[in-house]
Amino acid sequence: MVLIRDVVEQALNTGYLTLAQENILRALLRDKYDIEDLNAFMSLQEAAMDGLVKQESRELCMFERGRDIHYGISTELAVHACV
Repeated sequence: MVLIRDVVEQALNTGYLTLAQENILRALLRDKYDIEDLNAFMSLQEAAMDGLVKQESRELCMFERGRDIHYGISTELAVHACV
């Protein structure tokens, strides 16, 4: 069984959180988890806020925003689509 802390450790080691890992975390966070997993998840959030871990989902959002703006769709609509 995969644990939250395992997914977090991999993301922290690589400096990158993939969409697949995000989806695994979402699924794992729906069930019961222990304090070690909670602490690991919080450390991942801090690392992402500090720029130590990049998120594939954020990169895709930025790409989509740029593409949409290029094709004339307003920035505001693109921002709402990624939030």
